[in-house]
Amino acid sequence: MRVALGLEYDGTGYVGWQRQKSGTGVQAVLEKALAIVADETVETVCAGRTDAGVHAAGQVVHFDTRAKRTDRGWMLGANSNLPDDINTIWATAVDDEFHARFSAESRTYRYLVLNRLARSSLYRHRAWWVHEPLDENAMQQGANLLLGRHDFSSFRAAGCQASTAIREITDLTIRRQDCWVIISVTANAFLQHMVRNIAGTLVAVGRGEEKPDWVGSVLDRGDRTAAGIAAPPHGLTFASVRYPRGFNVPSGKADSPGFNVYDSVL
Repeated sequence: MRVALGLEYDGTGYVGWQRQKSGTGVQAVLEKALAIVADETVETVCAGRTDAGVHAAGQVVHFDTRAKRTDRGWMLGANSNLPDDINTIWATAVDDEFHARFSAESRTYRYLVLNRLARSSLYRHRAWWVHEPLDENAMQQGANLLLGRHDFSSFRAAGCQASTAIREITDLTIRRQDCWVIISVTANAFLQHMVRNIAGTLVAVGRGEEKPDWVGSVLDRGDRTAAGIAAPPHGLTFASVRYPRGFNVPSGKADSPGFNVYDSVL
């Protein structure tokens, strides 16, 4: 049978999602926990890989198993064998046609900026501290130029191995809540470091270092060196994944346990 899991994790202590020869990946820790519950080797596939230090509030994974457990059994069994910084938030049996990565219609990331004079000891691993005042309206003007289907070569990592840089951003919203500036990005798929590079570019506009229309010129250049710095990884969170309704997989604010809390606080 095939099982899908909703997953959240604090990426601070991990080298990223993927299992690695050096360092600990979230995938390796999860698979070890699931293997105990299933009493057999388990291999997982995720909706979107995250880099070292990046967090997840709504990651989705699937795995195949011969073991038969209830949804509750998979969730609670996995959590009892996971460290405190990784946990499942739901589990459900799915059709064999479901694929955590390839069945996804869109993914949403949130980038959190703490915009105040004083740093935060509580959010030092969860937000990028920018002490200069940011103009979120200018940032939104620049962000609007990235909406739609484009070649995002200017916003991909130098080592990105994607075969094409063509992606479609359907939503890119800048929202201020007191001293927090939240960058929310939804696209069909993302390139390596794409959101961090977009965030770094938009913060340069927010600081007044560049005009909003500069973002459009960066996009047109197709050159990573034309964009702003990569925002640090610890401000980034994989927020959610959307799937076709026919798969009956939780994928949005209304049906992902805990997501509304995350959305309202951050």
